[in-house]
Amino acid sequence: MRVGIGHDTHRLESGRPLWIGGVQVPSDRGAVGHSDADVLLHAVTDALLGSGGLGDIGQWFPDTDPQYAGADSSRFVEIARDELAGLGLAVVNLDVIVFAESPRLSGFASAIRERLATLLETDIDRINFKAKTGEGVGPVGRGEAIEATAAVLVDGHGADREASETT
Repeated sequence: MRVGIGHDTHRLESGRPLWIGGVQVPSDRGAVGHSDADVLLHAVTDALLGSGGLGDIGQWFPDTDPQYAGADSSRFVEIARDELAGLGLAVVNLDVIVFAESPRLSGFASAIRERLATLLETDIDRINFKAKTGEGVGPVGRGEAIEATAAVLVDGHGADREASETT
């Protein structure tokens, strides 16, 4: 078993789309970034890469490379997932937190969990999503930024481990 942790922060700006976990969330402000600026998928990508000892998102998808300008961050997750599969590793569990003052994200939790489960090719019950505010403190609390943290557990047996242990 291996663990990976990812974290990302993006500034917010008026008139931009807000993507969280591969889901477009209605908002008057969106994240600023080289790709689609999906803060959650960036944190998940970093966690996946970290669990395999594969470096970080900046090494794989540098913001200086024009091919990633406006890129769908779902592709980053898929590439990291496939790299882990090449090492014989699969996701056992993913736990994520998004920190944003607004919009309130609890109504999007199911859609985000479903999208993450699809991207990771795992069951939705292995994905946990939490949303927190900044309580008015710091850049997140002032509505200037959005942050996400992801923790992933991977194993060589992936989701099949429990089934083999019970037989």
